[in-house]
Amino acid sequence: QVQLAESGGGLVQPGGSLRLSCALSRFSLVYYSIGWFRQAPGKERERVSCISSTDDSTYYADSVKGRFTISRDNAKNTVYLQMNSLKPEDTAVYYCATPGEYVDCGGDFGSWGQGTQVTVSS
Repeated sequence: QVQLAESGGGLVQPGGSLRLSCALSRFSLVYYSIGWFRQAPGKERERVSCISSTDDSTYYADSVKGRFTISRDNAKNTVYLQMNSLKPEDTAVYYCATPGEYVDCGGDFGSWGQGTQVTVSS
């Protein structure tokens, strides 16, 4: 089964930047679409972004559009989420997930990482 591991979270001041990484193991990233999700305390999980395995097309939630950028490095088997102009409301646990081999971003995300905490505060 595919395994995902997030890293790069931390504490950052409003207006700052962080880059999250999602490393996929045991299988080649080439065949997998990867999504980033977040969940803040007391709130529902929100899909933040996704990058397709078929044509590298990307999706962003309106709340992060223009501030976050998703990218993939197939040679490193890693997907990145560059987060700029961070706001306190971006505070959440961030997860990466995949709907499985050859499944696009519209699929059911069944494999998840353990999450990484992002806190935006002064």
